Amino acid sequence: MAPIGNLRYRPVRRLTQLYAGLVLYGVSMALMVRSGLGLDPWDVFHQGLARQTGLTIGTVTIAVGALVLLLWIPLRQRPGLGTVSNVVVIGLVVDATLALLPAGGGLPVRIGLLVVAIVANGAATGLYLGAALGPGPRDGLMTGYVARRPGRSIRLVRTAIEVTVLALGWLLGGTVGVGTVAYALAIGPLAQRFIPLFAVPPEPTGPTAGQPVLGRATRPAGEAA
Repeated sequence: MAPIGNLRYRPVRRLTQLYAGLVLYGVSMALMVRSGLGLDPWDVFHQGLARQTGLTIGTVTIAVGALVLLLWIPLRQRPGLGTVSNVVVIGLVVDATLALLPAGGGLPVRIGLLVVAIVANGAATGLYLGAALGPGPRDGLMTGYVARRPGRSIRLVRTAIEVTVLALGWLLGGTVGVGTVAYALAIGPLAQRFIPLFAVPPEPTGPTAGQPVLGRATRPAGEAA
């Protein structure tokens, strides 16, 4: 896999894939909001904060992402272009999509929005992680903490973080529902399917550099959210 931040290798594909993934991620968040059937844990938190502050959910998403990124400093994590872009692009796209997408609709329409949102979120995760330009700030917080505390299980740390933000978001008025459960059950298998599919092939090295890379792309490290 190409090193994070190394844009000398396949820059057009990786940049296109990164920003396509971030835009799709923002659209999927907006679709989940419009479904009214529940959000993923971090977005329950974002929505709860938005309702308490009067800010848009996109603005809150950007603000929380920036604050989480500051927590990378004591963890000695280094953000990539994808990390910084994640903070800004997703929040802007969420607000733009919500402004264009009307609320309401019957239950079948809302279920359809939820299903499309979850699948799109999985594809978006595969796209931007596969570009290997840096994980999102929330996932970097998790992996950075585990790197500094090798004895801790990454599954346990992720669960603890997401349960905490889910509970806080619910207390703040965020929407928890069947969509929250559906997302939790589906996002892992979807990410497992899409991340290898969109992974940029490893950069050739040694005597074979410059020749076509044979075989399947390796799965990048990373996520999530």
